[in-house]
Parts: sequence; structure tokens; C-alpha cells
Amino acid sequence: MSFTIHETAQAGLIDDAQLKQIVDQYITGRLLDAKKVLLLPPDLTRFHSKAGFITSYLYHELKDRCEVAIMPALGTHDPMTDAEIDMMFGADIPKSVFHPHYWRKDVQVVGQIGEKRINQLSEGKLNYTMDVGVNKLLLETKWDAIVSVGQIVPHEVIGMANYTKNILIGVGGEDTIHKSHFLGAVYGMERIMGRVQTPVRSALNEGYDQFLSHLPIDFILTVLGKEDGKLALKGVFCGDSYQTYEQACLLSQQYNLNLLDKPIKKAVVYLDPTEFKTTWLGNKSIYRTRMAIADGGELIVLAPGLKRFGEDMSIDALIRKFGYKTTDETLAAIEHNPDLKANLSAAAHLIHGTSDDRFSVTYCPKDAVTQAEIEQVNYQYCHYDEMIQRYPLDQLENGWNTMPDGEEIFYVSNPALGLWTTKENFENK
Repeated sequence: MSFTIHETAQAGLIDDAQLKQIVDQYITGRLLDAKKVLLLPPDLTRFHSKAGFITSYLYHELKDRCEVAIMPALGTHDPMTDAEIDMMFGADIPKSVFHPHYWRKDVQVVGQIGEKRINQLSEGKLNYTMDVGVNKLLLETKWDAIVSVGQIVPHEVIGMANYTKNILIGVGGEDTIHKSHFLGAVYGMERIMGRVQTPVRSALNEGYDQFLSHLPIDFILTVLGKEDGKLALKGVFCGDSYQTYEQACLLSQQYNLNLLDKPIKKAVVYLDPTEFKTTWLGNKSIYRTRMAIADGGELIVLAPGLKRFGEDMSIDALIRKFGYKTTDETLAAIEHNPDLKANLSAAAHLIHGTSDDRFSVTYCPKDAVTQAEIEQVNYQYCHYDEMIQRYPLDQLENGWNTMPDGEEIFYVSNPALGLWTTKENFENK
């Protein structure tokens, strides 16, 4: 029998006291008799999602009555450090409770999406099967409940983040990650971002429904938006069905889609150094603004925390080798380079990260990444310290700004929190 709790802020926001009441209601409805519970939250890259708060609260409410384990849904990201765990979930949860997910070795394949179906979803462009698999921990222990916690927000690969993505990508394996990402890239990210239902979503939902629906998985999904200029919790959706995801998406579209009347000639995007240490993540600055940037426009990426390109070191090497060239160049490279062909999520990332020469991208790191490295991957370079003299952060507001010299720019303080597009581009894709 399907279970749902859907709460939205009638006015203002859902504060922490109200959030605790919602989670208490969920515990009463689903977890009173549970003896073994696995929590699947995001990592620090979703710091603002309230998932850390929810996960911590669940742990402390449950720990004296049942066994609780926590596995951050890392996808291809590095395991969380102790300091990141403390920042995300608090320092009062024993580190022994946390289990890292290793996407290349810890996954058991449970099924497969057939070649015919992938061909249909890709509009005839792709001819391959796609494995469906998850971390063995989900399968080898008899859990009374598996609780996936995370934020619904527009996403470049799948349309809207979370739900079955948090399972099949977050704690999924190589084949699923590579091929789902490439399916999205081939179908076209600008046709995907901000959409509730997409080919990638269909593939993951079908794989989940066919091969993992026997697992006791619930979802706690948050939606955040701006309230008085600050990020605020606008909705919490608990349930085990597609309806919970869909309702959360509809609210996210209200708060996280930024539809502009005119294109942006110059965008300035800031990447918080605690969240964005690679272009693998930092290129959300490109994905989430590309549909709003004018032809011949410029995107400036302020990246003080940038350390390298890929979260995964083998993917980092591929990014350095092939660079963010045009889509056609990357597709040609796949055909002639077995190393790229064997890592289709990296190829998809290169396609997502190109402007296809439609606008320029200037990356502005500090000293951990050099000008030569930035230019090697086909971006322009400026040092962070030099660029913030031109665009001082304390003088910028999210949205349109007119600088003292009369230049008009569009500022985004965190690209992970939404999608910026002209109304024309979003409605016509």
C-alpha cells in the first residue's frame, strides 16, 4: 500500500521545528517496528538540501530502538572525509555508522534495460543495453526500511534530480552511470533540464520498478526556494511512489526554474569552495545557465575551490586528455578512442561542458589549477583574485546587476540551486 506525506509551506518557509514534526510523522507511519534501517542521503555537494539535518534527526530518533546505517549516495564522487561528514550531518554520529559507496567495485547487477528500449528512448541514436545495479549493502542485508533522502532540483542529466536517480546513480554502478549519462547527452541536455519526465528518467524508473521494487525503499524529498533573499525549505514529500516525486517536481519547477525575458550577455557564477572542487561538479555553472546565455555571450566561473577536473581520477585523466571541445569533436573521439568509449559518462560530461563555440567560458580558479591546465581543456583562464576585483562579490546580488562602469551582468551565487533559461528557450525545446 502506497504511503505519502506531502507538506508545503503555506506562507514563508518550513522551519526546523516543523521539519522535525514532519519527520516524526514519517517515523510513526513507517518506522515504529523497524529493526534495521539504511539511510541514503547525498554528500556535501547537496549541503543546502536539508538532507543532512533530516538524516541526523532520523539517526538520533532511531538509534536507541534499532540498528541504523548511513550510506551517502556518492555516485562517482570521492568518499566523504570525516570533516565533510561532520559539516553535513554533525559531529555526534559515530563514523562507524557511515559506509562509503565505491561505484566501480561495490555494485551487484540485478537486471538490464534492453537494447530495443534504449534505442526507443534515444530516438534511434543508441544501440546498447544498460545494466541495473546497486550497492551490495542494499541487497545483502535484510533491511526493514531503506530511506533515500534528498533534494528535487533541475538536473542536467535526468531533468529533475533525485528519486530513483539517488538509488541507481547515487549508489549505482559503472554501466548504469556511464550509459544513462550518455543517453542524456545524446538526447540533448537542453531538452531535459527542468523536465519531470525524460528518457533518462524513464530508463531509471523502469529499471527500478522491474528489479528493485521488492526493496523497502521510501523517499524523503525536499524542495528549496528563496524567501526574503535567503534559501528556505518550501516543501517536504515523503513516500514510496512516483506520485511523491512528481508532486515534489511540480513545486520545484515553481521555485527553481528562473525564466528570463531576455538572454544574458555576461553571466558571473560563483562556486562555493566547500561544494565545488572539480569541473565535474563546477560545470553546473555551464549546464544551469546555458539556456539563458546569448549567442556570443560570456560565462565567467568564479571557482576558488577548484582542485582538479574529475571527481574520479580516471575520469579526470580523460577530461585532461580530450577537453571540453565541441559535441561533434567529442562524438568523433569516442569512435576512435577505446578509453573514452569505455567511459561514456566522461564523454557525456565533455558534451555537457562544451558551449559548442556559442559562448565563451572563462574559469577563474586560485592557485591549485594553472592557466595551462585550464586552457588545455579548452576554457579561457583568469585568476580568481583578478576577476573578483572586477566583480566584487559583496557588491553583487543574484540576478541582474549594473556595474559602476555601466556594464550589465547576471550573477548566480550557486548554480546547483536552479535552472536559468529564457522563456523562449524553455518553452520551445
